[in-house]
Order: sequence, then structure tokens, then C-alpha cells
Amino acid sequence: MFQNWGFLLTEIWLLLALAALVGLVAGWIIWGKSEPLAEAGEEVDQVAFDQARANEHRLRAERDELLARLDRCRSDGEKKDARMKEMEGELDELRGEAAFTAPLPAFEAEDDEIRAFDETSGTPAEPAEDATPDFDGDGVREGTEEGSAPATLDAPREGAPDDLKKIKGVGKKLEQLLHEMGFYHYDQIAGWTDEEVAWVNANLVGFKGRVSRDNWVEQAKVLAAGEETAFSKRVDRGGLYD
Repeated sequence: MFQNWGFLLTEIWLLLALAALVGLVAGWIIWGKSEPLAEAGEEVDQVAFDQARANEHRLRAERDELLARLDRCRSDGEKKDARMKEMEGELDELRGEAAFTAPLPAFEAEDDEIRAFDETSGTPAEPAEDATPDFDGDGVREGTEEGSAPATLDAPREGAPDDLKKIKGVGKKLEQLLHEMGFYHYDQIAGWTDEEVAWVNANLVGFKGRVSRDNWVEQAKVLAAGEETAFSKRVDRGGLYD
């Protein structure tokens, strides 16, 4: 009986050893093959991750480009709006200047320095005696005796003349001529009567008729009151007489 037990124990140990061996082989097969599969899965996941990241970068770049284009459009729109406002301001200034510009009085010659050209001899002819217009409207051409002379000054008050170039139609040369005639200030010009305007028109050598043509008196009244005209604003900004 005990001999049979020994045989049974031997068989049991053999079966246990065989089971252990089978388990080892099965484990090797399972774990040995699953590891490459896991690595393959990781490689697939990495490729998908890289593709997703590349797509994200591309979408962000496209978004940034669209935002940049939008900012440029906004900037261009603001510049256009600013330019339109600037042009509207310039238009208003031109309208303001037009309000101070009177039609040029009708007369045959601008001033007595204008010469008729003799086509036969090719030399300037002598001016007619009545070349100066009838500025005072009395029906008589009186040359430099038109109207009546306004009051003048020997020098500007406190040694500081007004900037007469702020009157439209008065440039550097004409301002110098006005100083030589004794006119330095806006209030002098603003106070001229029609007769005095006629006299100045007739005596502005080389610029006769300018007082009426450019409506100096009305402009001078505005400037003498300490206010501005559209033209004086342009002078203040600079660039007209530089």
C-alpha cells in the first residue's frame, strides 16, 4: 500500500513540475509577444499625437494670420477715416477762404506798370494815361489820386507789426510794400473806408486792386478781433511762406 503511495507522490510531483513548465512556457509566450504589441501601440499613439500637434500649430498660425490681417484692415480704416476728416477740414477752409474773396473789379489794366506790346516794332508801348481804373467809382480815372489816403504810421506800435501775411492775398513782397506805405496792423486795414480802399487799390504798385479783390478789410476785422480765418489757420500751420 505504501509502495503505491510513493508512486502516486512521484506522479504528483511530475505533474506539478510539468504544470510549472507549461506555465512558464505560456507566460513567456504571452508576455514576450504582448510587449512588442504594446510598443507598436505606443508608436501608433505617438504618430497620432504628432499629427494632432502639427494640426494645432497650423490652425494657430492661420488664426494669427487672420488676426493680423484684421488688425491691418482696422488700421487702414482708421487712416482712411483720419484722411477723410482732414480733407473735410481742408474743404471747410477753402469754403471759408472763398467767403473772403470778392470778384476782381472790371478795369482795362491791372496797374500802370502793364505795357501794351507793339507787335510792329517788338518794343513795349507807353502806358495810357488812364491805365489805373476808376477805383472810387466817381466816373473819373484819377490815377494815384483815387479816393482819399488813410492814416498811416511811421513805425509799428511797440516795434511789433502784425503778421499781415495772414490776410489772404498778402505775401512777403506785398507785406513789405504795405510797411513802406505805413500800414503795419490789422486794425488799420479793418478801419479803411470805401474811399480809403480806393486810394490803397490805386497806390499798390504792381498789386493794384488787391484790397477789393481779396476782401482785405473783412479779413482784417476778424484778425483784429483776435479771431482766426480759415486762411490764417493755414499760415499758422506753416509751409505757405517757408
